[in-house]
Amino acid sequence: MTTLAAAVRAPLTTERRHLAAVTFIVIGLINIAVFGVLAHAGDAAFELSLASASVKIPVIRVPAAPVCYALGAVAVGLGVLRLTVPFSRLAKRLAIVGVLVCFLLSLLCWADAGAIPLNVIIISQGTFTESIPLILGALAGCLCERSGVINIAIEGQLLFGAFTAAIVASAFGGLWVGLVAGSLAGGLVGVLLAVFAISFLTDQIVLGVVLNVLVLGMTDYLYDRLMSQNPNYNTGITFGSLKIPGLSEIPIIGPIFFDSTVFLYITYAAIIVIQVALFHSRWGLRVRAVGEHPTAADTVGISVLWIRYRNVILGGLVAGIGGAYLTIGSVGSFIPDISSGFGYIALAALIFGRWTPLGALGAALLFGFCEEMALVLPTVNPVLPAPIMNMAPYVATIIAVAGLVGKVRPPKADGQPYVKA
Repeated sequence: MTTLAAAVRAPLTTERRHLAAVTFIVIGLINIAVFGVLAHAGDAAFELSLASASVKIPVIRVPAAPVCYALGAVAVGLGVLRLTVPFSRLAKRLAIVGVLVCFLLSLLCWADAGAIPLNVIIISQGTFTESIPLILGALAGCLCERSGVINIAIEGQLLFGAFTAAIVASAFGGLWVGLVAGSLAGGLVGVLLAVFAISFLTDQIVLGVVLNVLVLGMTDYLYDRLMSQNPNYNTGITFGSLKIPGLSEIPIIGPIFFDSTVFLYITYAAIIVIQVALFHSRWGLRVRAVGEHPTAADTVGISVLWIRYRNVILGGLVAGIGGAYLTIGSVGSFIPDISSGFGYIALAALIFGRWTPLGALGAALLFGFCEEMALVLPTVNPVLPAPIMNMAPYVATIIAVAGLVGKVRPPKADGQPYVKA
């Protein structure tokens, strides 16, 4: 992380300046040479309503291969423009979004052509639900790093939150109790991170990795000793779907945004609250001041250490909710290493999103879509083996951070311990 932070702060070399453009062109060529050439003959069909919907929307059909060729040409064209024409900051972001949209649409056309029609509503629902732990983990990282503390321990916070939520909900028969317990478990990992990083000035990168390994070993041990020997501690109970009356009946957007578990609505609230608090409140101004220049913040009476303690613990509480989703919000029961690297992907989403809640949201949705497609594609177009498709979220993470993120700057004091003079 220290090396990454130094890299993103460094002046752009010619190679770094053109890396995004080359990535655009490569993605465009994949759209053409892979998705277009390998697409089945015929049209790709997309359903835009559920079988139970009261309002049916006609199936959309498009010629698969020609659409892939056209979208690939658009991506290549954006890459050539990026090489030859200076882009403003807004233009760079719009270009990234455009290339990603071209890639995703080409992928869907390739997957659907000549096979069973893809239901866009179901895929979108899956994308949002798969993104919940990523979004909450990225928000936890945003709270920490905006105050100047690197949070590599998101993985451990998710994992401990998942374990605690499952065992508490099973033992006491209360899903809401499990949710609160999962959040508190993530907060406990946050307390450990805060104490050692802020008070004892431990290297934050090493500390985060150690906490992840500690939680992994501890949950594996407790799973073997408690859950495996007593199934009553891992019963698999989950929250059901919660429809919002009226809104859930709106065609297309209703089933996607307003017919899900309570975790998605909590995620909505967390995004709005953290975005507004960080950038439109006095508290957020103080947090960002501590993350950028703690010495200057201290001279005007801001308690740097208190701000950091509070944010790191709050981040742990948020990540714990994301961990609870992995069990009582999804599959119900806990299995060892259920987080499966989601914490590291959330950290990548934070960087790709430029340390902002809304930016991290967009990146998390991208990775969540890749996770959902890894589950869907083997059932509708089993060209690639399932283990290869399971690599998709991690490959997308590498491509996004290494090839698309471009020049980003973390908070200036991120990772730097503060000692009051």
